[in-house]
Amino acid sequence: MRQVRGLNRLTALEVKAAKKTGWYGDGGGLYLEVDDHGRRWVLRLTIGGRRRDLGLGPLHKVTLPLARERAAEYRSMAYQGIDPVSTKRERRQVPSVPTFEHAANEVHRTRAQGWSNGKHVDQWINTLRDHAFPVIGAKPVNVIGTPEVLKVLTPIWLTKPDTARRVRQRLKTVLEWARAAGHRSGENPVDLIGDALPKASATRIEHHAALPFAEVPKFIEALRNGEAEQVTKLAFELLILTASRTIEIRRARWEEIDWQNKLWTRPAESMKARREHAVPLSPRALAILKEAKTLTSNASHGLIFCEGSRPLSENRFLNARDALGYGDRCTPHGFRSSFRDWAAETTQFSSEVVEMALAHTIKSKAEAAYRRGDLLAKRTTLMDAWSEYLQG
Repeated sequence: MRQVRGLNRLTALEVKAAKKTGWYGDGGGLYLEVDDHGRRWVLRLTIGGRRRDLGLGPLHKVTLPLARERAAEYRSMAYQGIDPVSTKRERRQVPSVPTFEHAANEVHRTRAQGWSNGKHVDQWINTLRDHAFPVIGAKPVNVIGTPEVLKVLTPIWLTKPDTARRVRQRLKTVLEWARAAGHRSGENPVDLIGDALPKASATRIEHHAALPFAEVPKFIEALRNGEAEQVTKLAFELLILTASRTIEIRRARWEEIDWQNKLWTRPAESMKARREHAVPLSPRALAILKEAKTLTSNASHGLIFCEGSRPLSENRFLNARDALGYGDRCTPHGFRSSFRDWAAETTQFSSEVVEMALAHTIKSKAEAAYRRGDLLAKRTTLMDAWSEYLQG
């Protein structure tokens, strides 16, 4: 039934038909304002002797019943001497405190944009999802203290020391973000736990499983004769020949190959150290690339090794290894260790040349200055020798 007295003067049909410029009153100071810029609800109140206009939202988002509901709320505040205009502004300025899970996802989203290793991107959030979210995921970040941090870390501190160390660092990062964003204050509770965690008698460092270098030629022979797809075989052998990381092989592009100078120049965004790195290509490496060219000659995406238009899956390498019976003996990354051991034990190349071939970051400033050049000629000889060794 239509209300014809002080309030609720407009009907839904009248609101829908209101297209002419002007103010359409619903009563009690509520108006539908129509002009060339659109249609919006405005509540006109007198507060402390001053007229105040309070926007309630555009018509396409705020229906007539919702506008009346908001108007009634603000009228009630005005009758109590509360300025709804100031209150609304204050509510906008005070951010709600996110939960730890929300904060962690936000940190992960922003930081992941600068990471080149897709596997690391997933692991970063997965460790928190597995070990922190079940304990503190629903807690607002401003109430998390040392008891909550200990509750997350204690169950895995001795049984999964490497994982616990990563979780501890990521807890600290999320809580630092929360402090910088104004959601909490004071010291980071991760820094305050001190000696509260149990002491480990000995922390065993887990390395990537690697074959002894003497067995790598046999592995390559088995790989060539195996049942994996040819693109997988070529990618895996090139990974071993160039002592590369899996992600570097999977993201390799044809424009990075300099056929004339026999170089593969990987861009900084593909490298763990975020620096461009040139890889000398041995004759066997070049032969692999030429064969790969026949498999992707018509592809427009530019990837050397691919599945359709996507980079080759990391599981391709793992499945090929498992099919050859090496599942518990090595990892694709472990062949970098095989290369390093071979160079150290059977050649006269300096550690500087070997580390440069592995694209490792140099921590010593003096050594970094000494190695300012990329030692390309020596690395070319090194990679040719490694290739010859692998061919038997």
